[in-house]
Amino acid sequence: MSASVISVVGLVKDYGRTRALEGLDLEVRQGEVFGFIGPNGAGKSTTIRVIMDLLRPTAGDVTVFGVEPRLGGAELRRRIGYLPGEPALTGRVSAGEQLRHLAALRGGRGLDQISALAGRFRLDLGRPMRTLSKGNRQKVAVIQAFMHEPELLVLDEPTSGLDPLLQFEFLELLRETAERGATVLMSSHVLREVESVADRVAVIRAGKTMDVDSVDGLRERAGQRVTLRFERAPSPDEFEALPGVAQLRIDGAELQCLLHGEPDALLKVAAKHRVTAWSARDRDLEDLFLDAYRLGEANANTVEVDNAN
Repeated sequence: MSASVISVVGLVKDYGRTRALEGLDLEVRQGEVFGFIGPNGAGKSTTIRVIMDLLRPTAGDVTVFGVEPRLGGAELRRRIGYLPGEPALTGRVSAGEQLRHLAALRGGRGLDQISALAGRFRLDLGRPMRTLSKGNRQKVAVIQAFMHEPELLVLDEPTSGLDPLLQFEFLELLRETAERGATVLMSSHVLREVESVADRVAVIRAGKTMDVDSVDGLRERAGQRVTLRFERAPSPDEFEALPGVAQLRIDGAELQCLLHGEPDALLKVAAKHRVTAWSARDRDLEDLFLDAYRLGEANANTVEVDNAN
C-alpha cells in the first residue's frame, strides 16, 4: 500500500455553537487523485482549510507528509499547490506580476512555467488583476497552484468559473500532473469531473465521511439501470427474487430495475418471453452520491424520531 500523504482522523471543527465537522476521517495516499464530494455545507472547504492550516481543529489529528500542518512552516508549504474555493486575487498589479511575485516567494520555482500555462489557459498576463472576470481570476489561481510542480495539490472547486473548454484543459493538466507522480486532493460539485480523473472518492455529509471507495468499486456498487420491453406483460413474481435485482417496476409490457452484479439470471428469465427492446445504462457517481445523501437523511430522521421517544 502507498504511503499516506494526508491523514485526517476524528476531525472536529466548531464555529461557536455550530459544528462543521463531526469526527471526519480521511486518508490520501501517495500518487493518487482523491476526489472529495458532498453537498453545500457538508464540510469540504472546512476540511481543506484545516489541512492547509488556515483553520485550527477543535479536535482530531491531521498530518500532511507526516507533519502537523501548524508545525510544517514554509518547508511544508513549498511542497503543496493550493487552490482555494474563493481565491482572493485583486489589486492594481497585472496577472503576470502577481504570478511572478508568487514564484519569487517560492524561491523562483515555477517562474519558467508561467508563460506556457498562461498560453494554455488563454490568460492575458498584462491585464490588471482588478479588471479580471471571475473566470480569468480562476485561471490565475489554477496557474499559481500548478506552476511550481508541487508534490501535493489541494484543490477546492478548481473549475469554478472556467468555461467548458478550459475545464477540459484543466482536467488534462491534472492527468499530466498525476502521471508525473503528484498526489491530488480535489473537492468538486461536478461529480462527472471527479469520476473522470479520480482513483478514489470520499462522499461526505454533515461533517462525516459516509463512503470511500475506488471509482471502479463505486461504479460496480452503483449498478445498472435496465429496461426490458416485452411483447406481453410478464409476471413480477418471475423477477422479484432474482439475485442483484432491486427497485423492480413493471408498467404494462415494460420492466425497469436496478441491477447489481452479473445480468445472467435476469437475462435467462427474460429469455422465456419475447423481448422487443432492451437497454442497460451504468449509473455514475452522481447516482451513488444521491443514494448516500438520501440514506444519510433517512438515518438522520430515524435518530430524530428515536430521540423524541
